[in-house]
Amino acid sequence: MAGKKILMLVGEFSEEYEIFVFEQAMHAVGHTVHVVCPDKKAGDVLKTSLHDFEGHQTYTEKLGHDYILNKTFSEVDPAKYDAVYAAGGRGPEYIRIDKRVQALVRHFHEAGKPIFTICHGVQILIAVDGVVRGREVAALHYCEPEVTLAGGIYIDVAPTGAHVDGNLVSAKGWPGLSNFIRECLKVLGTEIRHGEILMREERQAA
Repeated sequence: MAGKKILMLVGEFSEEYEIFVFEQAMHAVGHTVHVVCPDKKAGDVLKTSLHDFEGHQTYTEKLGHDYILNKTFSEVDPAKYDAVYAAGGRGPEYIRIDKRVQALVRHFHEAGKPIFTICHGVQILIAVDGVVRGREVAALHYCEPEVTLAGGIYIDVAPTGAHVDGNLVSAKGWPGLSNFIRECLKVLGTEIRHGEILMREERQAA
């Protein structure tokens, strides 16, 4: 199977893990991920954030690692991509009002292509009318009212879980990345087969 092309939508201070882990996992199995931010170009630095629950009433937010964008936003042609991924963190709350971002999301929705979202990434989807309406979607629990008001059906998955509704894959946050990525790969049609692992001596003997 030929690798797929995935467009990742991020903003300044999007969640570090949800950028780095997703991108590297997809690249490891042969897919291509282009990570874009409005008004930034390939080679620009994106500041990321790291969110965690540390015993307070809500999550903490710390500065994450710098990420070097690998695609210029203005050059994106959504027709050339097989799926779109909305990473979470702080970024979605401001890039969702960008009409160009909304147009990208609308393309994937109207074309029936896979849409992946995690944590606050759903804020990008609900900014486009109809994307989550009638669909089951997981997200950080603070986003439940927004999902409901947009006509979606909020699914309260476990922190390490993921949810699939047709071509829409969603999860609550970065602790669920392994299950989330696994479900994304299934929707992309990626099959991973584990063969018997041979010790070095056995391989040499063969």
